[in-house]
Amino acid sequence: MIQAVLFDLGGTLHTADSPEGRQNWFAQRLLERLRDYGITLDVQAEELASLLKQNGEIYKHHSEKTLRELPADEIWSEFYLHGLGVSREQLSPIAEELSFLYDYERMRVMRRPHLAETITGLRAMGLRLGLISNIISRSVAPHFLEEYGIADEMDCVILSSVTGIRKPDAGIFRIAEREMGLGPESLAYVGDTLSRDVLGVRNAGWRCMIQIKNPSVRHRDVAFEGTGLAPDYLIEDLAEIPALIEKENQK
Repeated sequence: MIQAVLFDLGGTLHTADSPEGRQNWFAQRLLERLRDYGITLDVQAEELASLLKQNGEIYKHHSEKTLRELPADEIWSEFYLHGLGVSREQLSPIAEELSFLYDYERMRVMRRPHLAETITGLRAMGLRLGLISNIISRSVAPHFLEEYGIADEMDCVILSSVTGIRKPDAGIFRIAEREMGLGPESLAYVGDTLSRDVLGVRNAGWRCMIQIKNPSVRHRDVAFEGTGLAPDYLIEDLAEIPALIEKENQK
């Protein structure tokens, strides 16, 4: 019987897009914040925006290959701001703040419809709840949960930035099992990607995988399409989840 449902954050509890001009705006925001700490980069906002996009993809490929999340100061010095003459030592005191800004402001983030109602409904069914997220900031996920009014409903919050392990490595799911005190047969997960979420749940052997559609990340899953890797359920809306869990528990 499913006793707990855990969620991904980005693409699942909220979606994100990048309106025209957003990346340049964020690059300027970052330049100004760095100057506040005495770090002046010899680069214009447009150039930095392009560099962040390029270096962000390099880090993404690196992390997807190793399934490890590096410390924030290393991410910023060796990847995001690589080649701009800023040392890890300079960035170390502010790396978490930069990571928070990167995850909170770089994209326009919008919570999914029916988020609060879904969480309330699952709680009313006696289910425990949690979060497992690949994310570079240690503080932004708790901030989002507070902002959405659901922080107190989460029995565990497992972040790659804290564990150093990224989905789809089963290790991050094992940490969640230990924190929840439950085995794989009692756990369901809700995420938006084949490559991280569905594969991670299959690696961990959890009872149920629910994938919520997110067209904006489909390009990252192309290599997995047609391979037979699939969720137990594919949904459009978070509001579908309580009925699916009830259905699973009636089997």
